[in-house]
Amino acid sequence: MLDRIDVRGIAGDLRAVLARPQTAAADVSAAVAEIIARVRAGGGVAVRELTARLDGADVSEPRVDREQVAAALERVSPGLRGALELARDQIVAWHEAQREREAHHERLGVEVTELVLPVDRAGCYVPGGRAPLASSVLMTALPARVAGVPEVLLCTPPDPSGRVHDAILAAAAIAEVDEVYAIGGAQAIACAAPGRCGRRTG
Repeated sequence: MLDRIDVRGIAGDLRAVLARPQTAAADVSAAVAEIIARVRAGGGVAVRELTARLDGADVSEPRVDREQVAAALERVSPGLRGALELARDQIVAWHEAQREREAHHERLGVEVTELVLPVDRAGCYVPGGRAPLASSVLMTALPARVAGVPEVLLCTPPDPSGRVHDAILAAAAIAEVDEVYAIGGAQAIACAAPGRCGRRTG
């Protein structure tokens, strides 16, 4: 839940009122570096241990079977499926228009051109928490597909039972994601960044 701040009647500089609150966990770089080092050294064993410790889920096999992804699409309500499919169509149309009209700018002898060059693999991350962010699946995986990326994988934290929410899996099916992993946090980025998430966690 977002905090609401009423600034009516406040005169002068609002930065003190609107400043990001300082927390004990504001500097997480050391913790993230430790997690990345553990995944690099320990591979799948480290990922499973971190998932148990940080997400409270015992996931023996983090890769979600394709059959489970397809089944989730059938389980979600017709209304949600229709909304996801409409969003897919809108997102694809927008990014296709971007690809077809690459920006070009010249000024004072400087020439800048925007090029859409697909990478070999794209790793998408969908945060967990209080709500399944199915829209984040579409907003990350579909642009990669439109750009021509041949392999798209998705990481998202599991719930305490080790499962991924049906809405996220349904969105992954609609976006034609190649692989889904029930892995969250920095450990997900650490194994997905090299483009070998499945092979590093197997």
